[in-house]
Amino acid sequence: MGRMVLAAAGLLVVLPGFAQYPGQVAKNAKGSPELRAIAVLEWTGEAGNPKASRLVPVAVLDAGQLQDGGIYLARPEPLSLAGEVEYELEQNGKPIGLFDVKNTGQEQGSWVGYGAWKPLPAPPPAKPSMSEMARAALEDDAQSDQPVLHRKHHADDSPATGTGGGSGAGSGNPAADSDPDRPTLHKKTTEDTATGAGPQETDPDRPTLHKSRKKPEDVGHVNSIADSQDPDRPRLKRGLAAADALNVAPSLMGMPPEMEQAVAVSDSKTRTEHQWSYAWANAEDEARMKADLEDVARDALGLKLPPPPPAPAPRKTITRKTAKPAAPPPPPEPLPLTDEQFRVFELAYGSGATLVLTAHTGGPFAQQKFVTLLAQPDLYGNVLVLLKSVTDGKHMDETPRMRLVDAVDALADNRGELLFELRGDTQRQFALYRVLRGKAEMLFVTGAGEFGTEKRD
Repeated sequence: MGRMVLAAAGLLVVLPGFAQYPGQVAKNAKGSPELRAIAVLEWTGEAGNPKASRLVPVAVLDAGQLQDGGIYLARPEPLSLAGEVEYELEQNGKPIGLFDVKNTGQEQGSWVGYGAWKPLPAPPPAKPSMSEMARAALEDDAQSDQPVLHRKHHADDSPATGTGGGSGAGSGNPAADSDPDRPTLHKKTTEDTATGAGPQETDPDRPTLHKSRKKPEDVGHVNSIADSQDPDRPRLKRGLAAADALNVAPSLMGMPPEMEQAVAVSDSKTRTEHQWSYAWANAEDEARMKADLEDVARDALGLKLPPPPPAPAPRKTITRKTAKPAAPPPPPEPLPLTDEQFRVFELAYGSGATLVLTAHTGGPFAQQKFVTLLAQPDLYGNVLVLLKSVTDGKHMDETPRMRLVDAVDALADNRGELLFELRGDTQRQFALYRVLRGKAEMLFVTGAGEFGTEKRD
């Protein structure tokens, strides 16, 4: 996970009444992580090279408690946006890049971070195993056609000396002394001692004087500006200031319709990757579950067509030949759901499927209705709705619109929570939901931030 460099170690929420510190989730501090921050990166343009972006803090897990990332330990910027914090961007639990916070600012009263989207570092090359190294050594020996002579040593061999006429390495022939890198010993003469020309013995305890690298101060001498070579000397330049030359994308303002979101996680510990997608044993089950959930969504949005009236009873007539009854008309096609999104998660290993569907009706924004459904299969394979949120364009500040961001392990317990954006007419919050034992419980909700109204038709 990304490294955090830090200085210090209900169904719906009504947006107008915001608390400074929302409810926290208490957890046994034993074995809890040091620090873990959750944020949302929002951008427009291409992923990895956005036109504009901002990092919105959500929560900080400190000593087992979730704190509001937008205000926790703000001095003046919050802890989650401290300088040089690195976040790992995730989609469905899979890392897709890194985001380095370069500087911070306030947009309409809420802290956001600006920085640079960087690619993931390349994995280190795999180290060869001992068997591969031995195989490579054998191949090198087999490919080499140069003969190698190995001298057999005996126990009664005398060590070679530097004198005499022997033919070994210690003989005085020129071939042995032709190595230019071979160290040689020079006897110190009396003349060398007197003149100091010869090599001197080094005393490790002897104090030494180190010449200062600072240039002596020039008195009464002035250099012209053109000849000054001082790299720290301030200079005046005409044109736009380059500031610190921060490589950051321009700030994202408001709620543009093309805005995209991704979960960002910064952790002081490295954790294994955990993807949240659910693998169906039968593809037909997924199609059936989606159709059932879409039927519930249409009913909530008022798009479900009423059943056709019963056909009138045929009049009894005496005929010689009985005619075939007319075939019933086919059922009408269901009305489409606008901007439908359907996701299936496995929030814990072996926990089963968790389904999330969001959609809305068409037409002008004030007349649109929005629905968010969170469901699981029951024991009989039917859809069991755990959470249903319905609102419209006129009442979003009273009942915010729930928009799924993604799943994220907020508590660092290898279990995923669902991160929703609660978007009102002019303000918004972020909420974490945990799905457990057939219930959807809100674990945490941030304070409100004013990010302006979204662009509407």
